[in-house]
Amino acid sequence: MTRRKLETAASRATDPGVSPDTQDRQFVTSLARGLEVLRAFGPGEATLGNQEIAERTGLSKPTISRLTHTLVDLGYLSYSARNGRYQLGPGVLALGYAMIAGLEVRERARPMLEDLAASANVTVAIGERDRLNIVYLDCCRGSQTVALSLNVGSRIPLGSTALGRAILAKLPAGEREYLLRAMRERMPEDYPKIEHGVEQAIRELETQGFCTSFGDWRNDVNAVGVPVASLDGERLFGLICGGPSFTLSTETLMQDLGPRLVEIAGRLSAPRQVTAD
Repeated sequence: MTRRKLETAASRATDPGVSPDTQDRQFVTSLARGLEVLRAFGPGEATLGNQEIAERTGLSKPTISRLTHTLVDLGYLSYSARNGRYQLGPGVLALGYAMIAGLEVRERARPMLEDLAASANVTVAIGERDRLNIVYLDCCRGSQTVALSLNVGSRIPLGSTALGRAILAKLPAGEREYLLRAMRERMPEDYPKIEHGVEQAIRELETQGFCTSFGDWRNDVNAVGVPVASLDGERLFGLICGGPSFTLSTETLMQDLGPRLVEIAGRLSAPRQVTAD
């Protein structure tokens, strides 16, 4: 992929307000706008009005009105005439479950994640990049009474988490640089810490096979992360192992759980052996 195509793809994957490439005849602007309406709904937000959606997407209110009307007709939004607000419809849920069910790496990773979570009493998850965030695709927890309150579909920052850093460190340099520029523009105050963490993650992957985030995302959370490529090499995922800092020490993560996570990543990246009957 050329640098121009790479950066165009990365921009669309990071900035909801990016203008479409006018040279790309395959890009359907109206479809992109409709999807941005669905993306406007954040975690814990049950309903939004047209004005709120317009503010979040940067689109005009008349355009939003047409888009929400269409999405309601298609079943991707539900509309309440009582309060004039929208919420995500069953069509979105159906797409989400279809996407997760089709992930071969998630199916293979599940037993390994369950085993590590139970044996080490930690939270283990697999995720994939979505713009400047990571979305949890699966999550397993041990029996500890205190656990990270994250589930399938939860979003965490790309630049400050162990899972996000693992993915960034594994990306081609051009794509990683583009994403870092986007973070610098969006989060100028936090960027020096983000840049330092990503540079450290690159070194950690080279020397020990996993990267760390000790209180960088949340002060009370310690975690390690590793990248995992799909078997066809087309997609890049990440694995995370972590927990509250007062129950999970950096020593345990560095000496035990980090190497175990690297082993799991290696098993997931290795082609499955076919045995003869």
